[in-house]
Amino acid sequence: MSLRFTFPISLATVAAGFICISVPLPAQAPKAVASAPGTAAKTLKTSSVPRTPDGHPDLQGFWTNATYTPLERPAALGTKEFYTEAEQQEVEKKLRLQDNSQAADDVHYDNRTWQDENYSKGISNRRTSMIFDPPEGRLPALNPKGQQHAAEMAQAERRRAAAESAQDMSLAERCISWGTEGPPMIGATYNANLQIVQNGTSLAIINEMIHNVRMVPLDGSPHLPASIHQYGGDSRGRWEGDTLVVDSTNFQGRTNFRGPPSSTRQDIFISPELHVTERFTRIDAETIAYRFTVDDPGTWTKPWSGELLMKRFEGPLYEYACHEGNYGLPNILSAARQRDKAAAEKPTH
Repeated sequence: MSLRFTFPISLATVAAGFICISVPLPAQAPKAVASAPGTAAKTLKTSSVPRTPDGHPDLQGFWTNATYTPLERPAALGTKEFYTEAEQQEVEKKLRLQDNSQAADDVHYDNRTWQDENYSKGISNRRTSMIFDPPEGRLPALNPKGQQHAAEMAQAERRRAAAESAQDMSLAERCISWGTEGPPMIGATYNANLQIVQNGTSLAIINEMIHNVRMVPLDGSPHLPASIHQYGGDSRGRWEGDTLVVDSTNFQGRTNFRGPPSSTRQDIFISPELHVTERFTRIDAETIAYRFTVDDPGTWTKPWSGELLMKRFEGPLYEYACHEGNYGLPNILSAARQRDKAAAEKPTH
Protein backbone atom coordinates (compact mmCIF):
# COMPACT_ATOMS: atom_id res chain seq x y z
CA MET A 1 0.00 0.00 0.00
CA SER A 2 1.35 3.44 -0.90
CA LEU A 3 1.37 5.91 1.95
CA ARG A 4 1.22 9.32 0.34
CA PHE A 5 1.06 12.33 2.63
CA THR A 6 1.14 15.13 0.09
CA PHE A 7 -1.12 18.16 0.22
CA PRO A 8 -0.94 21.91 -0.46
CA ILE A 9 0.41 23.98 2.43
CA SER A 10 -2.24 26.58 3.13
CA LEU A 11 -4.55 27.79 5.86
CA ALA A 12 -7.19 25.46 4.44
CA THR A 13 -5.02 22.60 5.64
CA VAL A 14 -5.72 23.40 9.26
CA ALA A 15 -9.06 25.19 9.02
CA ALA A 16 -10.96 22.22 10.37
CA GLY A 17 -8.99 22.46 13.61
CA PHE A 18 -10.22 25.98 14.34
CA ILE A 19 -13.64 27.41 15.08
CA CYS A 20 -12.36 30.90 14.41
CA ILE A 21 -8.92 32.26 13.59
CA SER A 22 -7.79 35.33 15.49
CA VAL A 23 -6.98 38.29 13.25
CA PRO A 24 -3.39 39.57 13.49
CA LEU A 25 -3.03 43.14 14.72
CA PRO A 26 -2.95 45.62 11.87
CA ALA A 27 0.53 46.90 12.67
CA GLN A 28 3.55 45.27 14.24
CA ALA A 29 5.15 46.77 17.29
CA PRO A 30 8.64 48.25 16.97
CA LYS A 31 11.52 45.82 17.34
CA ALA A 32 12.60 45.36 20.94
CA VAL A 33 16.17 45.63 22.13
CA ALA A 34 17.92 42.31 21.54
CA SER A 35 18.61 40.34 24.68
CA ALA A 36 22.10 39.24 25.64
CA PRO A 37 23.20 35.75 24.63
CA GLY A 38 22.15 33.12 27.15
CA THR A 39 19.25 35.10 28.62
CA ALA A 40 16.62 32.70 29.90
CA ALA A 41 13.41 32.75 27.88
CA LYS A 42 11.30 33.46 30.95
CA THR A 43 13.17 36.73 31.59
CA LEU A 44 13.09 38.11 28.04
CA LYS A 45 11.34 41.42 27.53
CA THR A 46 8.09 40.96 25.64
CA SER A 47 6.27 44.23 26.35
CA SER A 48 6.48 45.50 22.76
CA VAL A 49 5.63 42.34 20.81
CA PRO A 50 2.50 42.03 18.64
CA ARG A 51 -0.49 40.61 20.53
CA THR A 52 -3.73 38.88 19.67
CA PRO A 53 -7.11 40.34 20.71
CA ASP A 54 -7.06 38.15 23.86
CA GLY A 55 -3.80 39.78 24.99
CA HIS A 56 -1.36 36.93 24.41
CA PRO A 57 1.76 37.38 22.27
CA ASP A 58 0.93 36.81 18.62
CA LEU A 59 3.06 33.92 17.40
CA GLN A 60 1.40 33.81 13.99
CA GLY A 61 3.35 34.11 10.79
CA PHE A 62 6.14 32.47 8.84
CA TRP A 63 9.26 31.48 10.76
CA THR A 64 12.53 29.69 10.14
CA ASN A 65 14.66 27.74 12.60
CA ALA A 66 17.48 27.42 10.06
CA THR A 67 20.80 27.77 11.85
CA TYR A 68 24.48 26.96 11.61
CA THR A 69 24.46 26.16 15.32
CA PRO A 70 24.94 22.39 15.74
CA LEU A 71 22.85 20.44 18.19
CA GLU A 72 25.97 19.26 20.04
CA ARG A 73 29.04 21.39 20.78
CA PRO A 74 32.30 20.42 19.08
CA ALA A 75 34.38 18.63 21.70
CA ALA A 76 37.32 20.99 21.14
CA LEU A 77 35.23 23.89 22.55
CA GLY A 78 34.75 22.18 25.91
CA THR A 79 32.35 24.22 28.06
CA LYS A 80 32.57 27.37 25.90
CA GLU A 81 28.87 28.20 25.62
CA PHE A 82 29.03 31.36 23.48
CA TYR A 83 31.16 32.80 20.71
CA THR A 84 32.32 36.38 20.83
CA GLU A 85 30.85 38.61 18.13
CA ALA A 86 34.07 38.36 16.12
CA GLU A 87 34.18 34.57 16.49
CA GLN A 88 30.55 34.29 15.42
CA GLN A 89 31.20 36.30 12.26
CA GLU A 90 34.23 34.18 11.40
CA VAL A 91 32.39 30.88 11.90
CA GLU A 92 29.42 32.06 9.82
CA LYS A 93 31.77 33.22 7.05
CA LYS A 94 33.46 29.82 6.89
CA LEU A 95 30.18 27.89 6.90
CA ARG A 96 28.61 30.05 4.20
CA LEU A 97 31.69 29.53 2.05
CA GLN A 98 31.40 25.80 2.67
CA ASP A 99 27.73 25.87 1.64
CA ASN A 100 28.64 27.62 -1.61
CA SER A 101 31.77 25.63 -2.51
CA GLN A 102 30.30 22.52 -4.06
CA ALA A 103 32.78 20.32 -5.88
CA ALA A 104 32.37 20.24 -9.66
CA ASP A 105 32.04 16.45 -9.64
CA ASP A 106 29.30 16.45 -6.98
CA VAL A 107 26.21 15.95 -9.11
CA HIS A 108 23.73 15.05 -6.37
CA TYR A 109 22.14 18.50 -6.59
CA ASP A 110 23.17 22.14 -6.72
CA ASN A 111 23.47 23.44 -3.15
CA ARG A 112 22.86 27.02 -4.25
CA THR A 113 19.54 25.94 -5.77
CA TRP A 114 18.36 23.53 -3.07
CA GLN A 115 19.72 25.12 0.09
CA ASP A 116 19.53 28.84 -0.66
CA GLU A 117 16.64 30.77 0.93
CA ASN A 118 15.52 34.39 0.88
CA TYR A 119 17.08 34.93 4.31
CA SER A 120 20.56 34.45 5.78
CA LYS A 121 21.34 31.48 7.99
CA GLY A 122 23.57 32.22 10.99
CA ILE A 123 24.73 31.21 14.45
CA SER A 124 21.74 31.23 16.79
CA ASN A 125 22.24 33.69 19.67
CA ARG A 126 26.05 33.20 19.43
CA ARG A 127 25.68 29.71 20.89
CA THR A 128 28.35 27.11 20.16
CA SER A 129 25.64 24.43 20.40
CA MET A 130 21.89 24.28 20.80
CA ILE A 131 22.34 22.11 23.87
CA PHE A 132 23.21 24.18 26.94
CA ASP A 133 22.39 21.57 29.58
CA PRO A 134 24.45 19.45 30.24
CA PRO A 135 27.06 22.27 30.42
CA GLU A 136 29.41 20.51 28.00
CA GLY A 137 26.74 21.01 25.32
CA ARG A 138 26.49 17.35 24.36
CA LEU A 139 23.89 14.62 24.69
CA PRO A 140 23.95 12.69 27.99
CA ALA A 141 25.15 9.10 28.08
CA LEU A 142 22.78 6.32 27.09
CA ASN A 143 21.33 4.32 29.95
CA PRO A 144 21.04 0.48 29.71
CA LYS A 145 17.72 0.74 27.82
CA GLY A 146 19.26 3.22 25.42
CA GLN A 147 22.31 1.03 24.86
CA GLN A 148 20.11 -1.94 24.01
CA HIS A 149 18.09 0.24 21.64
CA ALA A 150 21.32 1.46 20.01
CA ALA A 151 22.38 -2.13 19.32
CA GLU A 152 18.98 -2.86 17.79
CA MET A 153 19.20 0.27 15.65
CA ALA A 154 22.64 -0.77 14.40
CA GLN A 155 21.25 -4.16 13.36
CA ALA A 156 18.31 -2.47 11.63
CA GLU A 157 20.66 -0.12 9.77
CA ARG A 158 22.66 -3.07 8.44
CA ARG A 159 19.43 -4.68 7.21
CA ARG A 160 18.30 -1.42 5.65
CA ALA A 161 21.62 -0.90 3.87
CA ALA A 162 21.41 -4.43 2.47
CA ALA A 163 17.76 -3.89 1.47
CA GLU A 164 16.84 -7.18 3.10
CA SER A 165 13.18 -6.34 3.61
CA ALA A 166 10.64 -3.65 2.83
CA GLN A 167 9.99 -3.42 6.57
CA ASP A 168 13.55 -2.18 7.11
CA MET A 169 13.01 1.07 5.18
CA SER A 170 13.26 4.15 7.40
CA LEU A 171 10.51 6.71 7.92
CA ALA A 172 12.62 9.19 5.95
CA GLU A 173 12.87 6.82 2.97
CA ARG A 174 9.10 6.40 3.13
CA CYS A 175 8.68 10.21 3.24
CA ILE A 176 6.64 9.86 6.43
CA SER A 177 8.93 11.81 8.75
CA TRP A 178 12.45 13.18 8.85
CA GLY A 179 12.02 13.97 12.53
CA THR A 180 13.03 17.59 11.93
CA GLU A 181 9.55 18.86 12.73
CA GLY A 182 9.86 17.53 16.27
CA PRO A 183 9.11 18.00 18.96
CA PRO A 184 11.68 19.24 19.69
CA MET A 185 11.88 21.35 16.51
CA ILE A 186 15.60 21.41 15.79
CA GLY A 187 15.36 22.29 12.13
CA ALA A 188 16.59 20.85 8.87
CA THR A 189 19.55 21.42 6.58
CA TYR A 190 17.18 23.11 4.12
CA ASN A 191 13.45 23.99 4.03
CA ALA A 192 13.70 24.73 7.76
CA ASN A 193 10.53 26.78 7.54
CA LEU A 194 7.22 26.74 9.37
CA GLN A 195 3.99 28.66 9.76
CA ILE A 196 2.12 29.22 13.03
CA VAL A 197 -1.64 29.81 13.11
CA GLN A 198 -3.18 30.71 16.47
CA ASN A 199 -6.47 31.50 18.16
CA GLY A 200 -7.67 31.54 21.76
CA THR A 201 -8.14 27.78 22.10
CA SER A 202 -5.59 26.18 19.79
CA LEU A 203 -2.42 26.64 17.79
CA ALA A 204 -1.16 24.91 14.64
CA ILE A 205 2.45 24.54 13.52
CA ILE A 206 2.76 23.79 9.80
CA ASN A 207 6.18 22.50 8.73
CA GLU A 208 7.47 22.81 5.18
CA MET A 209 9.77 19.79 5.43
CA ILE A 210 7.70 16.57 5.12
CA HIS A 211 4.56 18.74 5.37
CA ASN A 212 3.57 17.85 8.93
CA VAL A 213 0.93 19.88 10.80
CA ARG A 214 1.03 19.75 14.60
CA MET A 215 -2.15 20.77 16.43
CA VAL A 216 -1.67 22.14 19.95
CA PRO A 217 -4.89 22.56 22.00
CA LEU A 218 -4.75 25.48 24.46
CA ASP A 219 -8.09 24.77 26.13
CA GLY A 220 -6.86 22.71 29.08
CA SER A 221 -7.92 19.40 27.56
CA PRO A 222 -5.97 16.35 28.78
CA HIS A 223 -3.46 14.30 26.81
CA LEU A 224 -4.63 11.31 24.81
CA PRO A 225 -5.03 8.03 26.74
CA ALA A 226 -1.70 6.41 27.56
CA SER A 227 -2.47 3.53 25.17
CA ILE A 228 -2.47 5.84 22.12
CA HIS A 229 0.94 6.72 20.63
CA GLN A 230 1.82 8.91 17.64
CA TYR A 231 4.97 9.55 15.59
CA GLY A 232 5.10 13.17 16.77
CA GLY A 233 3.55 12.60 20.17
CA ASP A 234 0.53 14.41 21.61
CA SER A 235 0.94 18.11 22.41
CA ARG A 236 -0.93 20.33 24.88
CA GLY A 237 -0.18 24.03 25.41
CA ARG A 238 -0.68 26.62 28.14
CA TRP A 239 0.38 30.21 28.70
CA GLU A 240 2.78 31.07 31.50
CA GLY A 241 2.81 34.85 31.35
CA ASP A 242 4.01 35.73 27.86
CA THR A 243 5.56 32.33 27.20
CA LEU A 244 3.69 29.51 25.50
CA VAL A 245 4.61 26.22 27.14
CA VAL A 246 3.90 23.08 25.10
CA ASP A 247 3.97 19.67 26.79
CA SER A 248 4.26 16.59 24.54
CA THR A 249 3.89 12.92 25.48
CA ASN A 250 2.46 9.72 23.93
CA PHE A 251 5.32 9.20 21.47
CA GLN A 252 5.55 6.05 19.40
CA GLY A 253 9.30 5.70 19.81
CA ARG A 254 9.92 5.10 16.09
CA THR A 255 10.90 8.62 15.05
CA ASN A 256 14.58 9.51 14.90
CA PHE A 257 15.91 13.04 14.67
CA ARG A 258 18.99 15.22 14.81
CA GLY A 259 19.69 18.92 14.39
CA PRO A 260 21.75 20.74 11.75
CA PRO A 261 24.16 20.20 10.19
CA SER A 262 23.37 16.48 10.47
CA SER A 263 19.61 16.59 10.02
CA THR A 264 19.32 13.79 7.55
CA ARG A 265 21.40 11.35 9.59
CA GLN A 266 18.50 10.81 12.00
CA ASP A 267 20.81 9.07 14.46
CA ILE A 268 19.13 10.25 17.65
CA PHE A 269 16.49 7.72 18.59
CA ILE A 270 13.82 7.91 21.27
CA SER A 271 11.55 5.62 23.27
CA PRO A 272 7.81 5.78 24.01
CA GLU A 273 8.79 7.25 27.42
CA LEU A 274 9.86 10.52 25.78
CA HIS A 275 8.54 13.73 27.33
CA VAL A 276 9.30 17.07 25.62
CA THR A 277 8.65 20.52 27.09
CA GLU A 278 8.90 23.49 24.70
CA ARG A 279 8.84 27.19 25.52
CA PHE A 280 7.97 29.80 22.85
CA THR A 281 8.70 33.42 23.83
CA ARG A 282 8.28 36.15 21.20
CA ILE A 283 10.94 38.70 22.11
CA ASP A 284 10.33 41.18 19.28
CA ALA A 285 8.53 41.53 15.97
CA GLU A 286 11.15 39.41 14.21
CA THR A 287 12.15 36.76 16.75
CA ILE A 288 10.81 33.87 18.85
CA ALA A 289 13.13 32.41 21.48
CA TYR A 290 12.57 28.66 21.41
CA ARG A 291 13.74 26.49 24.31
CA PHE A 292 13.12 22.81 24.86
CA THR A 293 13.83 20.09 27.41
CA VAL A 294 13.96 16.42 26.41
CA ASP A 295 13.38 13.83 29.13
CA ASP A 296 13.46 10.18 28.02
CA PRO A 297 14.13 7.63 30.80
CA GLY A 298 14.02 4.96 28.09
CA THR A 299 17.09 6.39 26.36
CA TRP A 300 19.33 8.77 28.36
CA THR A 301 20.73 8.91 31.89
CA LYS A 302 19.29 12.42 32.41
CA PRO A 303 17.27 15.12 30.62
CA TRP A 304 18.89 17.63 28.24
CA SER A 305 17.89 21.12 27.11
CA GLY A 306 18.54 23.34 24.12
CA GLU A 307 17.79 26.74 22.63
CA LEU A 308 17.60 28.40 19.24
CA LEU A 309 16.05 31.53 17.77
CA MET A 310 13.24 31.38 15.24
CA LYS A 311 13.38 34.32 12.80
CA ARG A 312 10.42 35.75 10.89
CA PHE A 313 10.51 35.73 7.08
CA GLU A 314 8.13 36.52 4.25
CA GLY A 315 6.18 33.44 3.22
CA PRO A 316 4.60 31.50 1.78
CA LEU A 317 5.55 27.90 2.44
CA TYR A 318 5.67 25.60 -0.55
CA GLU A 319 4.38 22.07 -0.84
CA TYR A 320 7.07 19.51 -0.04
CA ALA A 321 5.72 16.62 -2.09
CA CYS A 322 7.99 13.91 -0.72
CA HIS A 323 6.78 10.52 -1.92
CA GLU A 324 9.69 8.86 -3.71
CA GLY A 325 10.00 5.97 -1.26
CA ASN A 326 6.31 5.19 -1.41
CA TYR A 327 6.28 5.20 -5.22
CA GLY A 328 9.46 3.18 -5.38
CA LEU A 329 8.48 0.51 -2.88
CA PRO A 330 5.44 -0.94 -4.77
CA ASN A 331 7.51 -0.98 -7.97
CA ILE A 332 10.41 -2.77 -6.28
CA LEU A 333 8.10 -5.34 -4.67
CA SER A 334 6.05 -5.96 -7.82
CA ALA A 335 9.22 -6.49 -9.86
CA ALA A 336 10.52 -8.92 -7.24
CA ARG A 337 7.25 -10.87 -7.30
CA GLN A 338 7.43 -11.09 -11.08
CA ARG A 339 10.99 -12.38 -10.81
CA ASP A 340 9.93 -14.96 -8.23
CA LYS A 341 7.02 -16.04 -10.44
CA ALA A 342 9.28 -16.40 -13.49
CA ALA A 343 11.76 -18.45 -11.50
CA ALA A 344 9.01 -20.74 -10.21
CA GLU A 345 7.65 -21.33 -13.73
CA LYS A 346 11.06 -22.01 -15.28
CA PRO A 347 11.50 -25.68 -16.25
CA THR A 348 13.93 -27.56 -14.04
CA HIS A 349 15.24 -29.79 -16.85
